[in-house]
Amino acid sequence: MITGAGSGIGRAAALALAADGWSLALTGRRPQPIEETARKIRESGGRAIAVPCDVGDPDSVRNLFAKVRETFGRLDLLFNNAGTGGPPKLLEDLTYEQWKRVVDTNLTGAFLCTQEAFRIMKEQDPRGGRIINNGSVSAHAPRPNSAPYTSTKHALTGLTKSTSLDGRKYDIACGQIDIGNAATEMTARMAQGIPQANGAIMAEPTMDLSHVVEAIRYMANLPLDANVQFMTVMATKMPLVGRG
Repeated sequence: MITGAGSGIGRAAALALAADGWSLALTGRRPQPIEETARKIRESGGRAIAVPCDVGDPDSVRNLFAKVRETFGRLDLLFNNAGTGGPPKLLEDLTYEQWKRVVDTNLTGAFLCTQEAFRIMKEQDPRGGRIINNGSVSAHAPRPNSAPYTSTKHALTGLTKSTSLDGRKYDIACGQIDIGNAATEMTARMAQGIPQANGAIMAEPTMDLSHVVEAIRYMANLPLDANVQFMTVMATKMPLVGRG
């Protein structure tokens, strides 16, 4: 299962995993984009279903996983990819609703999906499975005016560690991929320049999305007795390491 599968990293990962022989359950808030991803997979001879879901809503998540169990009978991989950011506003000007929208999607959504995945993975035969969380380089260092996004990505690291520990007894492996400046629709504005910690506006380098996809494929296709706990894949010259 891939959340946020209608565009960007989610869609690219879905197409790559389908090429590796995985059957895919694709989800996102909007039906049309995830159905388009599913259609591309089916046209290539793969198997995919598209199930709209709000990952921040417990009932919606339960319905999603019930559909997966009904269709496939088991779940071997969950890629918690769905994510959103808040508006680039001063911390003191953010509204509660803006904060909550990001937390509900990025953190609560990953927790709810992980919880339902556990319930399937620990009971199926063969037992176990893998969960990959899409973190961010924001799990290491913030950008200016990004309190909701940065907070949830730091928290996702804690969820990854707890999932790894609590999943051991069920043969459930969990790892996190932290991505920096992959070339997607979300990062297109980086070429024009984005705010830096010193107040400057600077264009930032990006990397081809294919490098992220290859990392996800590697993590996903490992046997359950091996795990990538944390991996950072980033544009080499982006301002992250050191003081810019």
